[in-house]
Amino acid sequence: MTTYLNADLHCHSIISDGTLSPQALALRARQRGVDLWALTDHDEISGLAQAQAAALAQGMAFLTGVEISVSFAHETVHIVGLGFDMHDTALAQGLAHTRAGRDQRAQDMAEQLAQVGIAGAYEGALRYVGNPALVSRTHFARFLVDSGICHDTNVVFRHYLTEGKPGFVEHRWAGLGEAVRWITQAGGVAVIAHPARYHLTPNEEFALFSEFKAHGGQAVEVVTGSHAVHEYAIYADMAREFGLAASRGSDFHAPDESNIDLGTLPPLPANVLPVWDLLHQRVQNPN
Repeated sequence: MTTYLNADLHCHSIISDGTLSPQALALRARQRGVDLWALTDHDEISGLAQAQAAALAQGMAFLTGVEISVSFAHETVHIVGLGFDMHDTALAQGLAHTRAGRDQRAQDMAEQLAQVGIAGAYEGALRYVGNPALVSRTHFARFLVDSGICHDTNVVFRHYLTEGKPGFVEHRWAGLGEAVRWITQAGGVAVIAHPARYHLTPNEEFALFSEFKAHGGQAVEVVTGSHAVHEYAIYADMAREFGLAASRGSDFHAPDESNIDLGTLPPLPANVLPVWDLLHQRVQNPN
């Protein structure tokens, strides 16, 4: 098992809530020693052709990717898809449906912020958006930081935009089974993204893993920029318990925001099956 491979299979471009173009991300990944790279924008695959061309031109292996927002229990859970056909019609239609309603949600978020004295948040968030169909909490957070209302995005999410705080508006995302089915029927592998981030009880987490596996999910992120170091071992154990492969990704968004840069994570634990071992036929290699 090639656990030593420097694979970075989770990051975001300006197409969703990152700040770099797909081409700039590919260059940054290659400069930091990434061997196998995937762009996983939120609910959006329109940047994949650019990312693929840039990665292969840099001599870096590439996998298609996406991160799909899913409603599960009382949480928004993210499912990463890897190695799928980017031209699959059912996947494209499912993602378009998932994106629908984001603009109204953004306007509702801005209205809540206005009620606590923060005016112009919707227009402010739009200044940071590369894709107007994908206004997110991250764009609002950047507005709050650059406006001097909060020192950094960590402070933002302690006071705003999270459940029970001003600016939080719940959105009904795709179902777990739907997201996994879109990915797998397009020839890809579905991955539970950064499971330690969710505020699930042990029973709810067990249900998430069980239902995910039952729907055809095959992997879970173990080593990720969204996990603390001690959580790598916890989710390596979960991967083995549920017979899932292990994935690795920085969850990189921006040079001045992300805790972990592209390509700088430690290797996967030695006692897991790397997700790229399931995807070797779907990896696009440079000539």
